[in-house]
Amino acid sequence: MHSPWPESGSDAARLASDVWMPIGLPGYAGIDKARRATVLDERYGADGWRYAYIVRGRSVGFDDAIAEYEESYRRFLRAQPALVQLLVREAGNVYDDNPTNVFDDEYVQPHTAMNHYQDISVRRVIAELADDPSWPDVAADGAGEEVDLVDLRTGIIHRCSRAKGFRGNGLLQIRDAGSPGYVLNPALVPVHDPALITTLPGRTDWYHVEGCAHLSVEAFWQMSKVIEVRYDRFLALDAAVRDDPLAGL
Repeated sequence: MHSPWPESGSDAARLASDVWMPIGLPGYAGIDKARRATVLDERYGADGWRYAYIVRGRSVGFDDAIAEYEESYRRFLRAQPALVQLLVREAGNVYDDNPTNVFDDEYVQPHTAMNHYQDISVRRVIAELADDPSWPDVAADGAGEEVDLVDLRTGIIHRCSRAKGFRGNGLLQIRDAGSPGYVLNPALVPVHDPALITTLPGRTDWYHVEGCAHLSVEAFWQMSKVIEVRYDRFLALDAAVRDDPLAGL
C-alpha cells in the first residue's frame, strides 16, 4: 500500500510543517471576515493558514504591508494642504463603516465584524501633522476629549472622542460616495509606490471601478493579499480540494 508523503512523524513531515505556500488571492472580505476564518480553520486548522502579502516580490506579514498602506495616506494628505485644512476645520473624527470605529487605534482588529484601516491611517497622519510646526492649521489641543459630533452624512449625533489635530464638530464617514468623506476612500487614494501596483486582467472588483482603479491603495491591499497554508496541511487534503483550495470563500 502506498504511504502518504511525508509520513506522519517523520523528519520530512517536520520540515513540511515549516514550509508555507500561497494558495490564492481571497480578495475583499468585508462582513465575511469571520465566516472566511471559520472555513479556513476547518480546512487547514487554526495554525495551518495565514494571510500574507506580496510586496515588491516578497511575501511579508501584516505589519510590513499595512505600513505601505499608511504611507500612501501620508503622502496623499501631505500633498493636499487644502484637504487637510478642510478636514481638521469641519471634522472632529473620522470612521469607516460604524461610528464606533473612532475607538479603535490599532490596525489588528480581531473584535470587529469587518476590518477598517482608512480611518486609522487618516487619524495617524493628521496626528503627525499636529506635531509638525509647518502645519499650523492642525492643532494638537483637544485630543481625546469626549464630545458630541454630528455625522456629516446622516445628521445623527454621536458621543465620540476628538481625534488629535481635528477641531470641527462633524463626524466624517470615509466609505460611501454619499458621504462628504468619500474623497478619503482607499479606492480614491493612489498607492504611493509604483512597485506596489499589480493587475489581474479579467478580475473586476468594486475597487477596480472607483477612483484610481488598480492604482489605488485599496487595489494594492486586495491584490497583494494571499492565503498561505502549511505545506503538510495542503498535502493532507484530498486531490479535489487541492485543485480549489479556497473553495467556499
